[in-house]
Amino acid sequence: MILEHALLQVDPKLSAEFEAAFDTAKGIIAAVPGFIRLRLSHCLESPERYLLLVEWESLEAHTEGFRQSEGYERWRELLHRFYSPFPTVEHYETVFAI
Repeated sequence: MILEHALLQVDPKLSAEFEAAFDTAKGIIAAVPGFIRLRLSHCLESPERYLLLVEWESLEAHTEGFRQSEGYERWRELLHRFYSPFPTVEHYETVFAI
């Protein structure tokens, strides 16, 4: 399992609009083969910050399966306009878990 991590910076005045767009977009990513689950969390201390965590069966499920899919274009249309600056996306492998 691979964990995708992205800190999303969204103008707090656009939070409700962003969350509504994400509610639509989540169905796009969930339909991709290799998708396991996602979590979007809103930071309490920094209202402009969201944490997106997505679990994938493999790195390629995200980088090739999702990013090269037709659905990715719709995902971009729905969400990318909210990010300032554009987020760095990183992938992690589990070392320990309890």
